[in-house]
Amino acid sequence: MAEDKLVIAGREFNSRLMVGTGKYASFPQMAQALEASGAEIVTVAVRRVNISDRSQESLLDYIDPTKYTLLPNTAGCYTADDAVRTCRLAREAGLSDFVKLEVLGDEKTLFPDNEELLKAAAILIKDGFTVLPYCSDDVILCRKLEDLGCAAVMPLGAPIGSGLGIRNPYNIRIIMENVKVPVIVDAGVGSASDAAIAMELGCDGVLMNTAIAGAQDPIAMAEAMNLAVRAGRLSYKAGRIPRKLYANASSPLDGMIG
Repeated sequence: MAEDKLVIAGREFNSRLMVGTGKYASFPQMAQALEASGAEIVTVAVRRVNISDRSQESLLDYIDPTKYTLLPNTAGCYTADDAVRTCRLAREAGLSDFVKLEVLGDEKTLFPDNEELLKAAAILIKDGFTVLPYCSDDVILCRKLEDLGCAAVMPLGAPIGSGLGIRNPYNIRIIMENVKVPVIVDAGVGSASDAAIAMELGCDGVLMNTAIAGAQDPIAMAEAMNLAVRAGRLSYKAGRIPRKLYANASSPLDGMIG
């Protein structure tokens, strides 16, 4: 597993778990959860980060930039123009041009607005950003995002924060077979088993926030997710046995008495 690295736009990562930084009870708790998760890529919502007045406490004070790769995200943006403006603000503030692009289409479901997402991705890629788009589990959309030059695609497993797990594993499998960039399941994970399932499907990574931050013990859950992603990846690489309708004796029949 040591050499089984996640590669995004030429950058190598040992961990395939990406985690968010919102919804924690405190910044110190967030920092402990990040450590327990083993994640190397950490998303931060640009709109929720104090980047204008660094004399005030900020979550960035609790994230070691030499240890974690910051992935600013455009959470809360509902138009392409708003998302592009947010990414440019993140870059001007020195956060990163490696961005997670979210353009939401509905406040109740938080499903992405695919049309606005494509529009924003095209502008940002032209501006030199490395774009990782959060998107619906639609293979045609993912192919269009790849064709634009996105560095990965991040189809949802289920609605953001729902904890419903991977609702449509067949779509995820089809996406993996039709794009060459990394496929990272984003949103919907609720438990360690959900993360393991995503990895056993062959996904390149998993991104989550609420599943850890909203757990009764976020630090323990972060460790559980760390182990689940690693176990799921190892299981995928090892290759599962085929499913069969009937029994198949595990012991050899040769030499049986009678």
